[in-house]
Amino acid sequence: MISQEEIYYTVALTRMTGFNFQTALLLYQKLGSGQAVYEHRNEIGDVLPECTPRLRESMKHWDEALKRAAAEMEFMEKGGIKPLCMNDADYPQRLRECADAPLVLYYKGSADLNQQYVIDIIGTRRCTTYGQDIIARFVSDLRQLCPNVLIVSGLAYGIDICAHRNALQQGYETVGVLAHGLDKIYPYAHRGTAIEMLKQGGLLTEFMSQTNADKPNFVRRNRIVAGMSDATILIESAAKGGGLITCDIARNYDRDVYAFPGAVNMPFSEGCNNMIRNNTAALITSAEDFVEAMGWKLQDAKPEAVERQLFPELTADEQRIVQLLQQTNDLQLNIISVRTNIPIGQLTAMLFSLEMKGVVKPLAGGTYHLIF
Repeated sequence: MISQEEIYYTVALTRMTGFNFQTALLLYQKLGSGQAVYEHRNEIGDVLPECTPRLRESMKHWDEALKRAAAEMEFMEKGGIKPLCMNDADYPQRLRECADAPLVLYYKGSADLNQQYVIDIIGTRRCTTYGQDIIARFVSDLRQLCPNVLIVSGLAYGIDICAHRNALQQGYETVGVLAHGLDKIYPYAHRGTAIEMLKQGGLLTEFMSQTNADKPNFVRRNRIVAGMSDATILIESAAKGGGLITCDIARNYDRDVYAFPGAVNMPFSEGCNNMIRNNTAALITSAEDFVEAMGWKLQDAKPEAVERQLFPELTADEQRIVQLLQQTNDLQLNIISVRTNIPIGQLTAMLFSLEMKGVVKPLAGGTYHLIF
């Protein structure tokens, strides 16, 4: 177990000025601990001969960094936050393998960050109904095939929050990696989901409290998302975007990258389609594709049983509606009535029942959409 003293010095090391965090990591690895770096603060030139005179001088002055570390230690104790130094057994092992891994992570939650399988699901902040449906189906089917998976994302709008919420709904643990400290939640609209994740997953960041969600922090956050995962799954992305950056990082870490294809010429399918065409992401269309590609052990469950569970307790008429929407999705109420021969009044009640069961959802113009 890492001592409080070691945590204190390692947290302080991350605050030292005059050098970037890669240099801090190099010093930490050479000397074996944050405390050892502090103890050798006057001989940094001997430890790292290639370092600059400015670095040698700055490393002699730890007063401000130690003061900030002490305040953060107090904040963590009050907030039930667990610091994970790189030498800690609970530190994400996959991330530790990465050359630019953070020296310290701040974690609040209940999930094991070193579960047998870890994936991240990422994509555009402006996901469409198509993207939402892919996530719902993928996570539901994956739960039947591989129940022991930790799902990671960034708690952002769009694909991220949809992935977290579907993971929670299916009984998966899910971890949100933040681009700021644990004294706030950004975006604030996701606070309710974040609180729920603390009981069924967690929140993770490399940033101390009082750190704002500034733009550069999101790119740094993305490397943690990719680095702690076995595979990155991209669901909807424009030609440029943060999801593509995460995929690039994952490939540089020699991790698997997968993408769901989208309709031609649709703006939020362009990024996925380009990656598939350029062989920078493997094409998948289902959870079965993904699990087989990863070589993960499947549960003893027949696909037919999975399909039946998607639409539980449907009446014969409700099943007729579902079958129609499976053939042609997004139909208006009057068209559904004509094709199923169900009167409008009765059909409206059935569609409401299907909505409550999470099978369909109403769209603009009196149109109904089959979710799965």
